[in-house]
Amino acid sequence: MDIKTARSTVGWTQKSAAQYNRLQTAPTSPGVCTFWLEGRCKRNPCRFLHDASLPCNVYHRAAKLSMPEDGPGKGPESSVVNSANSSSRKGGDSSIEKNPQTPQEKVCRYWISGNCVKGDACPFLHSRFQGVDFAMLAKLEGHKKGVSGIALPSGSTMLYSGSKDGTIRIWDCHTGQCVQVINLRGEVGCFTCEGPWLFLGMPNTVKAWNIENGASYNISGLVGQVHTMEVGNNMLFAGAEDGTILVWKWGSEADPFQMAAPLRGHTRGVVSLTVGCDRLYSGSIDQTIRVWDLHTLECVQELVGHTDVVMSLLCWDQYLISCSLDQTVKVWGATEGGSLEVVYAHHEDHGILALSGMSDGGCKPVLLCACIDNTVRLYELPSFTERGKIFSRREIRTLQTAPGGLFFTGDTTGMLTVWNWLDLPKSQQEQLPHLMESC
Repeated sequence: MDIKTARSTVGWTQKSAAQYNRLQTAPTSPGVCTFWLEGRCKRNPCRFLHDASLPCNVYHRAAKLSMPEDGPGKGPESSVVNSANSSSRKGGDSSIEKNPQTPQEKVCRYWISGNCVKGDACPFLHSRFQGVDFAMLAKLEGHKKGVSGIALPSGSTMLYSGSKDGTIRIWDCHTGQCVQVINLRGEVGCFTCEGPWLFLGMPNTVKAWNIENGASYNISGLVGQVHTMEVGNNMLFAGAEDGTILVWKWGSEADPFQMAAPLRGHTRGVVSLTVGCDRLYSGSIDQTIRVWDLHTLECVQELVGHTDVVMSLLCWDQYLISCSLDQTVKVWGATEGGSLEVVYAHHEDHGILALSGMSDGGCKPVLLCACIDNTVRLYELPSFTERGKIFSRREIRTLQTAPGGLFFTGDTTGMLTVWNWLDLPKSQQEQLPHLMESC
């Protein structure tokens, strides 16, 4: 089921209170190697203790929120990332001691890094996910920096991924091996596909590549890094660092992309776009969402409700769903007058980086939320009942879904992971690409 066309008659539940938690930091014993405790000691021998018999509470320290891969204040996304770390930590610290998690609700960060010495005695989870309705199919390693886009073009036997390391990797999922690496000599800020076309957002340009005939184009006219792209109504939209949304209309075979008038209104970079119900929705670092008429390309409404960067947007049924670094997911519904207003707000303990939506094995709509605490939370819509969690070593910033119950996650270390829903109906099993069955 396409998340944009899902139908549901169930109402939204009442707004629930946010739960903030973190485990207490316990002091380490004198003489114990602090680098070993963090899984980073490279000395052999080391003059400090590497003692596997340490009391359990040395593992009960709060995990540090990871900094952006480029570091604070660097790169085109510095304003987004710095805001993410500051706002999410401030929001969580206000009630840090009130609702501590039990150990089995949290993944062992030493196990994730391959350094847990407790084995079966460790009180924390030794698993990359928590949930019974989905499973991990494959881990695809190769990118040196964060994954910024994932695409499985319709009818293709290859999976494509773009990264901030300046490369595209093409994966043969019969074997799970990377069959080609294309060096673009520039950071890939975003990555999407439509039909046979792949679009790559890069500094000051969009690259278009036809995977069927090999044709490629550089579409110029941009200022700064391209953060997000979306296709709708036979047009390509690109959100740029300067707050402009560039628009290209499909043209002739000789000139396939013809520039239309840019959309202006945001005061800072546009980082999220989605299309639905003859509208284009744009989210920005300026904390607002703008609604654009796809026929006139005019802004018809500005939505104000988030207090930090609007990181991701999604259309579901007649609703618009947005997420932000302010730790909220907001559901917007239409009033009698046709304007949008918030009808439900869901709170997380951390800032939210990305959203995606799909159907589970029972054809129920599920929302995927990637958070700054290195997790992806899965919620059933419209109740926001939790269906599971995915754990990662670093932040997952890229989510992508595909037919047949497949979905993909890409984190800031460059790891691309393939997942699928279990117990799919026969109709969905037939859509499952054979290429993913043997990864």
